[in-house]
Amino acid sequence: MNAIVKARGLRKRYGKVNALDGIDLTVEPGRIVGLIGPNGAGKTTALKALLGLTRFEGTLEVLGHDPYRERAEVMQRVCFIADVAILPRWLRVRQALGFVEGVHPRFSRERAESFLAKTDINPDSRVRALSKGMVTQLHLALVMAIDVELLVLDEPTLGLDILYRKQFYETLLNDYFDDQRTILVTTHQVEEIENLLTDLVFINDGRIVLNETMEAVGDKFTELLVAPDRVEAARALGAIHERDVLGKRLFLYEGVARDKLAELGELHRPSVADLFVAKMQGVAA
Repeated sequence: MNAIVKARGLRKRYGKVNALDGIDLTVEPGRIVGLIGPNGAGKTTALKALLGLTRFEGTLEVLGHDPYRERAEVMQRVCFIADVAILPRWLRVRQALGFVEGVHPRFSRERAESFLAKTDINPDSRVRALSKGMVTQLHLALVMAIDVELLVLDEPTLGLDILYRKQFYETLLNDYFDDQRTILVTTHQVEEIENLLTDLVFINDGRIVLNETMEAVGDKFTELLVAPDRVEAARALGAIHERDVLGKRLFLYEGVARDKLAELGELHRPSVADLFVAKMQGVAA
């Protein structure tokens, strides 16, 4: 199958700022890709380019189309959930389903109603009467009922409590995702999605600083926890980051043999959050 997203030398400038600085990225079908970066790293600009909302330099194909020049074709096969679900507050839930049914040829009202039946949302309620979590559930129901190949999520659970966040991702994984669909998600709550991801992309200052499958991340990166008397020996092996943890020193390595590290202390697999901090801060403790 052809790549869902293919970017080569993707650039975008705002004045003197390189929001995107020569990005190369390929997203294959049936993957769940986490695009992670600090504020101002270029995530939002990358998503705007993918959705055809901004011009860019370089080459970019989404489902075989230039998203800016052929946005109508792209948006027939792509859905987007932003950090704020924008639905008119006066609209009733039933009316929202009817509206999307009328404007999108790939929308299944039956599928949307089936999802909403699992929630506490009353079809006759107005959006203004729903909690933020319920509005997000409604937005997700509308999107999940559209048969598309790419779903783009930009901080989709921002501001939700932990129960709604958990329900959101469980629904996404169990009721929506399959090997025919691809999901691209940006979030600062990386600890909540790392077990869902198949691929991990870190972006900073408009450049990709890590682009690996989750399997490769597990193979390449290792944490080593050492006692104070082994710190210098551990440091000599070239860690990419180190920090204090409860009176010991925790080192993170890339591409260093585990048997060599095991001689010095306890080995652990780094979390995505710890790996992100290491890649953003570098060797500095």
